[in-house]
Amino acid sequence: MVLRFDYINFLKRTKDKQIIKVITGIRRCGKSTLLEMFQAYLLEEGVEQKQIQWLNFEDLAQEELNNYRKLYDYLNANLVPNKKNYIFLDEIQRVDGFEKTLDSLFIKDNVDLYVTGSNAYMLSGELATFLSGRYIEVHMLPLSFWEYYSYVGGDKVVAFGHYLERGGFPFAIQLSDETTYRGYIEGIIHSVLIKDVLSRKQRSDAVLVEQLAKFLTDTAGNQISVKKIADTLTSMGQKTTSETVAGYLMAFQEAFLFYRCDRYDIVGKRYLSIHSKYYPADQSLRRGLLGTKRPNFGNRLESIVFLELIRRGYEVYIGTIGDLEIDFVAIQGGITEYYQVSLTVQEEKTFEREVAGLKKIKDNYRKILLTQDMGSYNEDGIEQMNVIDWLLRVKGF
Repeated sequence: MVLRFDYINFLKRTKDKQIIKVITGIRRCGKSTLLEMFQAYLLEEGVEQKQIQWLNFEDLAQEELNNYRKLYDYLNANLVPNKKNYIFLDEIQRVDGFEKTLDSLFIKDNVDLYVTGSNAYMLSGELATFLSGRYIEVHMLPLSFWEYYSYVGGDKVVAFGHYLERGGFPFAIQLSDETTYRGYIEGIIHSVLIKDVLSRKQRSDAVLVEQLAKFLTDTAGNQISVKKIADTLTSMGQKTTSETVAGYLMAFQEAFLFYRCDRYDIVGKRYLSIHSKYYPADQSLRRGLLGTKRPNFGNRLESIVFLELIRRGYEVYIGTIGDLEIDFVAIQGGITEYYQVSLTVQEEKTFEREVAGLKKIKDNYRKILLTQDMGSYNEDGIEQMNVIDWLLRVKGF
């Protein structure tokens, strides 16, 4: 079991506070395991087993409770009086009207609520209004490289090579057999596409959805428009429209299968919503969707940096300055950092090309060049770092 320290520590800090903890993330990223870890912590702290109720709504044994009233009555009947009760509801979006159950439990002084869901749609629309101010979202991703390395150990360069290739789904890192591993990853993809994407569309096209997922994975890190996607898929024989593609792109994002990164005009300080980039939630999705097709290694490295910035709590954008691009503008707490990502800049021409955009930025925020080259340097205020060291440094390796 890989310990997820950041998430566990967050739950510890918010324990017993009157706010619903909503844990979201792509399927199999570790949400249920996080609940197990936290329950073990509660027991170690002296909480009795009878004070803990845990229901997983992907288990058919709970099917009769897939109604908000029945669920409330069941949980309420099993509350321990005069003691704190810890209620864990896994994949709560499968319960019709679940927000009413949560709202009724929330107002009880002796209840601490934890719920998980694999689709951001559960936190939109009516639910967001119904529970406004009553919940806090804890968003999970598959393992960071730090988490992965803390489990596998060994030579960090070798470990990073494996992480680049196989990704960070917690259970998958235990699968050494290639056939079993790929079958597991394909199972995650199909589960997300069927349960979290297709099931939400009244008129859906499974073939189109899979082709779109493959296309986004293959072009990860490239600026692209909805129209271009639709035109490309149509030219490949999968006729579609921009409207249809836009709908599925939103569903992919809500299922946390892909993350969108919009553009930001650094000089004009304007946010641009056209020609965005899309990044898959984990590197393993490439293997599951595209098989052994040779990837763009630079874009793959860029994806890992993007996801790490998201993990660290940054708002992340693609920077534009004139006709040049900055891979990432990362903003947190009013502070901005600029990141450029490259496999190597050992050749002087490559180095100059990669830092050209950073040199045009006139403010005094940090400018960081991440590569797989060894060593760290600082030239004209641009910090060059080894990307592996950057990924591990945040936790003190």
